[in-house]
Amino acid sequence: METFTTPKTSLTTRSDFQQACISLLRPLVPFFSPLNTRVRLGATGTRFDESGAQLEGWARPVWGLAALLAGGAKFDEASHWIEGLKHGTNPESPEFWGYCRDVDQRMVEMCPIGFALAVNGDVFWKKLSEKERENVGVWLRSINEKQMPNTNWLWFRVFANLALMRNSAKYSQSRLDADLDHLDTFYRGDGWSNDGPEGYTQMDSYSGSYAIQYLQLLYAGLNPADTARREKYFDRARTFALDAVLFYDPEGRHITFGRSLTYRFAMAGFWSAVAFAGLELPAPLSWGVVKGLLLRNCRWWMSQKDMLTPQGTLSIGYSYPNQFISENYNSPGSPYWFMLSFAALACPEDHPFWTAKEEPLPETSLPSVKALRQPSQILIRKGGHTFLLSSGQMCHYPARGGAAKYGKFAYSSAFGYSVPTGSYTLESIGGDNVLALSDDYDPKSFGETWKVRRVATEPRIEMLEGTPVLVSGWEPWHDVSVDTWLIPPSDETPNWHIRIHRLKTGRALRTAEGAWALEGTRTVDGRELDTFKATGEFAKEGRLHSAQGAVAASAASGAVGISELTSVKREGKVLDADANGNLLHSRSVLPTLLSDVKAGETAWYATAVYAVPESVPGWEKAWKGGWEKRPGLPSWVEKLIAGSG
Repeated sequence: METFTTPKTSLTTRSDFQQACISLLRPLVPFFSPLNTRVRLGATGTRFDESGAQLEGWARPVWGLAALLAGGAKFDEASHWIEGLKHGTNPESPEFWGYCRDVDQRMVEMCPIGFALAVNGDVFWKKLSEKERENVGVWLRSINEKQMPNTNWLWFRVFANLALMRNSAKYSQSRLDADLDHLDTFYRGDGWSNDGPEGYTQMDSYSGSYAIQYLQLLYAGLNPADTARREKYFDRARTFALDAVLFYDPEGRHITFGRSLTYRFAMAGFWSAVAFAGLELPAPLSWGVVKGLLLRNCRWWMSQKDMLTPQGTLSIGYSYPNQFISENYNSPGSPYWFMLSFAALACPEDHPFWTAKEEPLPETSLPSVKALRQPSQILIRKGGHTFLLSSGQMCHYPARGGAAKYGKFAYSSAFGYSVPTGSYTLESIGGDNVLALSDDYDPKSFGETWKVRRVATEPRIEMLEGTPVLVSGWEPWHDVSVDTWLIPPSDETPNWHIRIHRLKTGRALRTAEGAWALEGTRTVDGRELDTFKATGEFAKEGRLHSAQGAVAASAASGAVGISELTSVKREGKVLDADANGNLLHSRSVLPTLLSDVKAGETAWYATAVYAVPESVPGWEKAWKGGWEKRPGLPSWVEKLIAGSG
C-alpha cells in the first residue's frame, strides 16, 4: 500500500496533493470501531477521557477528508466517517460520543466536524435523515453553554455554530457574535494575535497555522456575507503573511518553536487557508510562492521516513516517534491535526493557487534580519541558516517541557530543538540554546539538577549601533540574576550569532551553555561521532573540544560550534545528549561551554554560536574556515562590559 512517505509522485499537482491526503486516510480504516465512531491507534493516554481520545482519532482526519470531497475527489472509504457521524451523535447508540461538559475535548473535535459540515453539506448533512440531522444539531449545540478556555478554543465553538448556520439548522447567532468579538481582543497588532487575552505571552503556531489565522481565513471563505469581519481578517492575514514567510527555509522546513509540534504539516496550514479564502497577498507572495511554501513543506514531511508507524499511520513525535516531545493532551490520534493543511484541496482545479507555476522562496526579496516586536523575536536568514532569536514568550500554563519549547535563546528550521528526558544530569535537560545553572555540584559531582530559563523578565528589542538586539532578564533564584543580550549575525560572519550574559550570583554555580544539537552518528558507518581525524573518510564528520570552544560536524546536520569571545575561562565540551530528546535526531550531540562562578561574583560571558546547515551547498569544505573566523564584539558590548567594573 502506498503510504505518505512512499509516494509514487513528486507532489507537483492538485492530483498529487489529493493522493497525499488519501495516503494518510486509507491506513486508518482497519482501526475504526464497529459503528465507525472511533479510531483507536494506540494505548497511550491523555489528560482527557479515552472516548474523547478515540473521537479525536476519528475527527481530525476529517480536516483533509472534507476538503478532498469538497474538491470533487472520490474516496469510497469516506462512508466510514459518514456512518460514524450518524452513530456518534445518536444518544441511543452504544457508541454515542456524549455531550460536551465544561472544558471538554469534544469541543476541539467539533472544529473539523464543523468544517466538514460547512464546506460540504451535500455529503455530511444532506445524506442524513431528518432525525440524524437533529441529533447532529443537538450534539453541536451542547457546546454553547459550557465553559471553555479563554484561548483559541473559542474558534471551535464558532465552527460548531457556523456549520449549523451553513445548513440552515438551529444555531446561536448571539453566541457566534460574542465569541468572534471576544477573539478579536486577542489581537495585538502587526497581524499577530495572542493565544489568549492580554497578559498572555504566547504567539506560536496557534496564533497562525494551527488555529487563529487559519480559522479566520476559513471563516472568511465560508461566510462571505460577514463582510466586515472578512475584510478585517484579510487585512490581518496580509500583514501576518510577510512575517510568516520568514519562518521557512528554501527546503520547505519551518522553524521549530512552541508546543504541539507533533502536528507537523499543520505548520503550513496558513498557506492552504490563504488559497481556500481566495486571498491575494502582497508582493513577493504571489500565488506561485504561496503554492511553493505549502508543497515544499509537504514534500519535506514526505521525506521523513521514520515518522509513520509500520501500519502507515502518523506517530506521536516529530521526525521519528517520540513521547518526550509530546504534550499531556496528545493521544495517538492527535497528530492528525496535520490534515488541516489539505484545505486547498477544496479549491477547484482552475483556482489561481492550482494554475500558478510553483515558485521558489523569494529570498532576495525577503529581509535577512527582521525584528518582530509582537512575538518578541528576531528572524534571521543569513549564511544559509533560517532561525530566530527569542526572549519573552512562555506557555500560559505549566506545559510539559515548556521551558524548552518557549524559553530557549534561539530556534532553527535546520536544527530542531531538544526537550528534557529526565530530571537529573546535564545530558538530560535538553540543553541546546540555553544557559543552564546548577547549584548542587561538587568536584566529584558534575551537577545533578539544572535550572534553565522559563520566564524572561522585561523582554525588549533595542536598536544598538543599527542592529536590533533582544534584551531580557532572568531570576532563577532569589539571589541570582541573569541579563542577556541576543545579537544577530553580522554580514562579515553570517553563520555566527552572539549572546552576552551578565550573571550575578549569591551562591556558587556551575554554568553550561549549549549551541544547536545535531546528529550524533556518522553516516559512513552509523558509529558515534569521534574526534576528527586528520585525513580519510573520518575527517568529514566528528567532534573537537578545547579551552576555546567546541564544534561538531555531521553529514546529516551540518556543522555547529560554540566559543567564548573574551578571556573568561570556559571549557568546551561536546556532550552526548540523552537519547530521543531532539526533534530531528534520536541520537544527538551538543557543543557546550562550561564554567564555574563563585558566590558573590559577577560573571560576563560573550558567547559566539556557529551553525552551517547541511543544506548549504559545499558546506563540508567551507565550514572549517567559517568556524576559525570568529566574530568581533560590537563596540557597545565592549563598553558595556568595561563599564561594569
